[in-house]
Formats: sequence, C-alpha cells, structure tokens
Amino acid sequence: MKYLKFIVLLCSSIGFSQILERSSLDSGGASSTVSNLQLIYSIGETNIQERSGSFQVSEGFITPNFKIKISPIVFLQGPLVNPSSAGLMNDALRSNNYIPTTSPYADNATVDASVFTVTGSNAIVDWVWIELRQENDTLKIVTSRSALLQRDGDVVALDGSSTLVLNVAPGNHHVVMKHRNHLSVMSANPITLSEATTTIVNFTDSMFSTFGSNAQVQLANNVMALWTGNVNGDDIIQYSGTNPDVPSILSEVLNDSGNFLNFPTYVVNGYNIHDINMDGKTQYTGTEPDSPLILQNILAHPGNFLNFSTYQIQEQLPEN
Repeated sequence: MKYLKFIVLLCSSIGFSQILERSSLDSGGASSTVSNLQLIYSIGETNIQERSGSFQVSEGFITPNFKIKISPIVFLQGPLVNPSSAGLMNDALRSNNYIPTTSPYADNATVDASVFTVTGSNAIVDWVWIELRQENDTLKIVTSRSALLQRDGDVVALDGSSTLVLNVAPGNHHVVMKHRNHLSVMSANPITLSEATTTIVNFTDSMFSTFGSNAQVQLANNVMALWTGNVNGDDIIQYSGTNPDVPSILSEVLNDSGNFLNFPTYVVNGYNIHDINMDGKTQYTGTEPDSPLILQNILAHPGNFLNFSTYQIQEQLPEN
C-alpha cells in the first residue's frame, strides 16, 4: 500500500507579518505522481485557492505547477504627451538615467542597470505594478509584483524583455495594472490564464472592457491610456477643490533645496511622483509645467459635463 505524504502549513500572525511553519506527516521515500487529487491551500487569510489534477508527491511535499504566462499591454498618458515617436511613449526618464534599479513598489524588486540601456520601441519607460484578483471576489488579490513597461506598451519581466511569469494557479483572474502617478485599471471580466499559453491582455484597445466607468482616457488616435495626475496617492485626480493634486506639485517645487528664491517656475529634475508627463522635470508654472495637464484631464473627462474645475476623476477599482 502506498501512503501519500503531505505537508501541513501552520500559519500564525505576529503583528502585521505571518510565519509559515512546515511539518511533515511522513518523511523519506520515493516520489510518485498522484492523479485525481484535490488540493485546497491558503496563503495568509486573503489568498485561498483550489487545485485539482495530478501532483508530484516527493519527500512529504506536494509540488503542483502554479505558474501562468501573461503579456499585458498598457499605455501611460503622461509619457504620451507630445511623443517623440508616433505610437510610442517617451522614455525620458530612462534616457536621463533617472529610473531606479529598485522598484518603487512594495516588493522592492531589483534589476541590473543594463536593462535601462536598451533603446527603441523596447526601451523601458518605468516600473509598473501588476495584480491578479480572484474571479468571484475582486477585492481579493491572488498575487502581485513589480514589472517593467516598454515604450510600445508591453509589460515585461525584470530582465526587460521576457514574458511575465506569475506564480499562481492557472485559472480565471481579473488583471489589474497600476502606476505610481496614474490611476489604476482592472479588466471588467476574469481572463483565463495558463502556463501553456501566453495570454495577451491589451488595455490599450478601446474595445477591451475595463471595470467601472471611463477607467482610462481615450487619446486622439483612439487608443486607451491610464489617466495621469494622481500625485498625492489618494486614488483621485482633482485640479481644485477638497482633494486637489496641483498644490502638491507647487509644494514640491517651492520646497526643493535648490529653489532658494522660491520660484514657481523652478524645475526639479529627477525621478519624481509629481512629474506627471514623465519628462524628468517637475515644474508648477513655466515653459514645461505639469499642472495644466491635470486641468486638461478634469475639463475633458466625459463625466464632467458642466466643466467644473473641482470635478474628481475617481480611480475605477472595486475598493473605491
């Protein structure tokens, strides 16, 4: 008689962290493939999944194949303001050596600096954040990680060119794309993802359904892009009113250590969340200001039919 050897994972919470303690009900022995098995597993308290099929059982471990391949395509509105090449985002942050080799997002992923030496349509524009959410509960994040965005909109792995591989069970998931000063977007419908096939998820296509209303801005060439201008991290873009973004830009400029004369026309160079057109220059007023783009978005938004400067563009994600 063959005995199946399982791993028991005991999860305990300490503060905001979790510890997974591993213990085996058996040890040693050869490995074998087991069919018609169902595995229900939990990571923390918000990531519960179910997997059925064949599993490799060895030395007390069950090792199912939890991977999917995905190729998102997304545009950021900011670097598409006055593009130097039609159909491609500007890569001024890269060409000026401003993009950090460590991700600005929660996982602190790192890349080799050589990734940012590539030019042309595959040049890196910036870091982005991708999430997969549960099919039947879009508040629950299944997995998330940093990725890189190329000028042509391709979201790629940390080597700057490879297909994105996520460690998650194949199945149906909602796909979310985020950027540090643009509003996030999520697919309206769950998308079937697997390891066998690389699934293209094209957020730039005007026919692609996204969650909510006017989740992206439609550009002149009929492609879609993430709304730019969320510089204070509240998931709202507003020019004036209760939660405006523009004063944050002014404050950034006036408080820069180099602006000893407090000129609103002063330019802050570098990698900065207030640089909403992503040209490497943050400016409140002057020759290349960032503030007017926020007003332009507010007045042009399809929901702002009265053209109020106090109108709020709300991020279209389930938690809002």
